[in-house]
Amino acid sequence: MNNQHQTPPSEAGIDGHPPASISISRRTVLQLTGGVMSLSAVPPAEAQSIPPTVMTGGAVGPLRLVVNGMARELQVDPRQSLLDALRESLGLTGTKKGCNQGACGACTILVNGRRILSCLTLASMHDGAEIETIEGLEKNGELHPLQEAFVEHEGLQCGFCTPGQIMSGLGCIAEGHAGSPDEIRFWMSGNICRCGAYPGIVAAIADAAGRS
Repeated sequence: MNNQHQTPPSEAGIDGHPPASISISRRTVLQLTGGVMSLSAVPPAEAQSIPPTVMTGGAVGPLRLVVNGMARELQVDPRQSLLDALRESLGLTGTKKGCNQGACGACTILVNGRRILSCLTLASMHDGAEIETIEGLEKNGELHPLQEAFVEHEGLQCGFCTPGQIMSGLGCIAEGHAGSPDEIRFWMSGNICRCGAYPGIVAAIADAAGRS
């Protein structure tokens, strides 16, 4: 029986003998680690020579629109919404910017007779379109019948949502969805009134639909 001491495999070196003891200080470990991290943080030389990309949007135009019966031409940023073009380029601030996410209906206008949320569409997509905003409803100093109905039935309070409510109401009537209060509520559900003037809004649209 061989009683010679055998070195465990885990402790043996490549040649079968125990490796020499190595002593490394904590300072040495930290220095080595810091050096590796600093090397990994240096970008390649070719990456340093590439300038950052700058996103720029050139103007698109002339964009031709018929707004409230008047022909207009304007230059727009290709990223500009129709809402911002109306408010900032044409000065038609009656159309309100509420949530700017299509959730409140304050920016509702009529485009080619259809109601749309102007904050969710690009101005550059509507070249040649006929657009109607709240400013175009008054004729010869007289309010539109739906505007009058909103006043008579107290369909507004703070007034911020009112332009969008009225333009959406016009679309609701034109679409034939104003046959009953329940139908009006359903087809006007995309327009939010934070003041809670819904009974007056529904009554005003029903009244105006009956006059037309």
